[in-house]
Amino acid sequence: MIGLQILIDGFAISALYGLAAVGFTLMFGVSGVLNLAHGGIMVVAALIAWLAAGDLGLGVYAGTLVGILAGLAAAYATYLVVVRPIQRSRAIPREETEIFVLTGTLLWGIMIQVGMAYLFTDNPVSTRALIGGVINIAGVRTPRNEILIAVLCWVVIGLLWLLVNRTRAGKTLLAASMNPRALTLLGFDLSRIYLLVWTIYGVLAGVAGVLLASFLGVSTANAGQLTASAFSIVVLGGLGSVSGSLVAAYLVGYLETITAYLIAPTLRPIPALLLLVLVIYLRPQGLLGRR
Repeated sequence: MIGLQILIDGFAISALYGLAAVGFTLMFGVSGVLNLAHGGIMVVAALIAWLAAGDLGLGVYAGTLVGILAGLAAAYATYLVVVRPIQRSRAIPREETEIFVLTGTLLWGIMIQVGMAYLFTDNPVSTRALIGGVINIAGVRTPRNEILIAVLCWVVIGLLWLLVNRTRAGKTLLAASMNPRALTLLGFDLSRIYLLVWTIYGVLAGVAGVLLASFLGVSTANAGQLTASAFSIVVLGGLGSVSGSLVAAYLVGYLETITAYLIAPTLRPIPALLLLVLVIYLRPQGLLGRR
């Protein structure tokens, strides 16, 4: 019975991890940015959704939409206030831009975390379930909301796949990830491409944040952990590899779920981190990465 419970819960949390990670890895693949404010953006989406649905009386669905828009706004702020000024600065040598972006987004993420803790609370909050009731799966009572969240995550991932592979804008993103210089020679404006990828990323992070708040609950203290989880998944799967991130998300999700059920919830991140160290040692490019 506990094995089936682990299977069900692990699938749902892994789907959430996958949704959060694909935006993170898409960002790196197209623009070369590792956004260490990622967890803070998810927390912004979750807390604003909680505020809108509860205190503002908008209800769970309108509150969820407001939370997603808040995540998008936080992503835009990260790009326009932190990342783009660093990338365009003439005072920073080009070969040092990446480390400055890493440092800048890390500090920005800390500021988001502290600011949201000041405005809200350090205590965990949960938004109301998107759908009520439970379903019996082979004797395991599972909230319908948990199943819905897993399905929604994969629907959004599927829509992202269609966008990237079946639209002109998506193919431009793919081209930018392969050879941005060639795109500029063809007359494309890279700043617009980067703004598009930040838009997609903001929506994905916002959706992941509000769904996480509905599933497990979120606090401002989770910001660093969420960033670390996404970073670990992206590195484990291979930087820039969306399929690798999805595979790694399920490895991490199930390792954490097994650890939480069979050992202790407080130790749930440890096995995934050990796996990450092992993969970095044996295969530095990640499971499905090429570089």
